[in-house]
Amino acid sequence: MSSPEKQKLEKVFTEIEKAVIGKRNVVEKLLVALLSGGHVLIEDYPGLAKTLLASTFARVLDLEFRRIQFTPDLLPADITGSHVFDMHSSNFKFRRGPIFTNLLLADEINRAPPKTQSALLEAMQERQVTVDGVTFQLETPFMVIATLNPIEYEGTYPLPEAQLDRFLLKIRMGYPSYEEEVLILKKRVERKKDQADVEKVLSKNDILELIKKVEDVYVDDTIFTYIVNICRATRELKEVEVGVSPRGTESLLKASRALAFIRGRDYVLPDDVKEIAPSVLAHRLVMKSESLVRGLTPEILIDRVLQRVEVPRDFGGKA
Repeated sequence: MSSPEKQKLEKVFTEIEKAVIGKRNVVEKLLVALLSGGHVLIEDYPGLAKTLLASTFARVLDLEFRRIQFTPDLLPADITGSHVFDMHSSNFKFRRGPIFTNLLLADEINRAPPKTQSALLEAMQERQVTVDGVTFQLETPFMVIATLNPIEYEGTYPLPEAQLDRFLLKIRMGYPSYEEEVLILKKRVERKKDQADVEKVLSKNDILELIKKVEDVYVDDTIFTYIVNICRATRELKEVEVGVSPRGTESLLKASRALAFIRGRDYVLPDDVKEIAPSVLAHRLVMKSESLVRGLTPEILIDRVLQRVEVPRDFGGKA
């Protein structure tokens, strides 16, 4: 990565930090997803700035932003749009739904029934929407950030495995540290208003160029082997019904390349794979019920796999 590009990415972190304190690792993962052409699922408690983070991320990157509050009465057409009759032309015209944007926040996605959730599947995978047999292409870049509330399950619908597998990363915001929470209060008093002013750092064209450059990040054969060994090891776990799919294997490769690029390198290290693997793989495991009763989590199992799979030792970086 060139020095100007690295400086711009650093400024992205700086600008978002004005509104969301102490979440550099989360912002970095959002960038990983964006530059990999992927989507993010955020599962965490209310009030941890999930919506603020998504909207600020869009403002700093000059992306068009839309938010959908998922509810039990939400229909697929409320997301994709529908054909409506135009009295002036006496024809049906397509009225675009909120999915036609660059960054879509699907808030509390599990509150809508599966039929409505599935309206996102084609858009997330194919970057297109089909309504009444007509296909409409979505603008690039396109990214979905979906949120889940882990404490209120009454009236919710679990996300099917097929949809979970479409999310490149699943992450948590986490509570701020003591010092960060004090700083949040100080910053609020200093700016004298709720919303922080942030500058646009990148344009859509800049982002598209960065996405192309991620595709040029070098991957050594030992890294390919390391990624495959990790993912195949999850399929051998006796605690799971289903391990990581080949789509998950490819997702780990994509995320590792993007992370290496954001860190200023044009080649992937084993450490990149190991660091991003839990966010890429954990939500793809289908746990056995007895494993859950024993208190095991997908994150614990992925950690065990990473400890067990041998890390390439003769890796010397880009050839």
